[in-house]
Amino acid sequence: MSVTVGIVGGGGWLGSAIAEKGLGAGVLNASSLVVSSRSRRGDRLAPWPEVTWTSDNAELARRSGIVILSVRPEQFGQLELDLQDRLVVSVMAGISMATLHRTTRSDRIVRAMPNAAAEIGRSYTPWFASPRVVEADRLFVAALFSSCGEHDEVESEQQLDYLSGLSGTGPAYPALLANAMLDHARRAGIAEQVAIKAVRAVICGATLLMDNDAFDPAGIVEAFAAYRGVTAAGLAAMIESGLPESVGAGLSAAAAATATMAKAYDA
Repeated sequence: MSVTVGIVGGGGWLGSAIAEKGLGAGVLNASSLVVSSRSRRGDRLAPWPEVTWTSDNAELARRSGIVILSVRPEQFGQLELDLQDRLVVSVMAGISMATLHRTTRSDRIVRAMPNAAAEIGRSYTPWFASPRVVEADRLFVAALFSSCGEHDEVESEQQLDYLSGLSGTGPAYPALLANAMLDHARRAGIAEQVAIKAVRAVICGATLLMDNDAFDPAGIVEAFAAYRGVTAAGLAAMIESGLPESVGAGLSAAAAATATMAKAYDA
């Protein structure tokens, strides 16, 4: 008999994406899945009518041996869940192990940080486990996040918090670059559809070219710079204008924000 899994906030975009991918991969069993949500049923889970939906988190807790917490961090303080003796998997940024233990009373906790690409099975999910998490728990977590993309168990909460501001941001940083390029093309008088196609080709094409085991962005930059042509001129100007420093500042700010959130919720 399979263990019942409950997803608190399973009607949201991340919770429903995890559920959909887990069900599709056979990691989750529809007849043993309970989803709580304040909103209507998500269309993602329509192919699995056996899934149980509830608006009562206490009911979900009573029925589930594994509970996935997928609500906004600011909503976590409103939850009243006694999850003692259950595996708790949190996909909330900035909620520390200490806070999760104090609120849920569970000693078996995994903090994980998927990103928006989970909905297309391309998330990268770092995760960190408390000392009481057993091998069977790790196998479940690994299988679940494998269904959403790639994953790694990291060595500390500090590493997880840093990665929350890096890989956890999903498409946000590339989207910022794409938007800047698109704005510049528009100001240059390029027609909207042409500008969109050109920028999409740069961002999406680069993603596909670099998506392999030989991932070497520095090598690509060096190769284009060596041609001393149009691309080299663009690269040199971006570097001289402080693009690497701006990226570093952004990642540092994101990491600091995660740490600030953790302190606020731990207080």
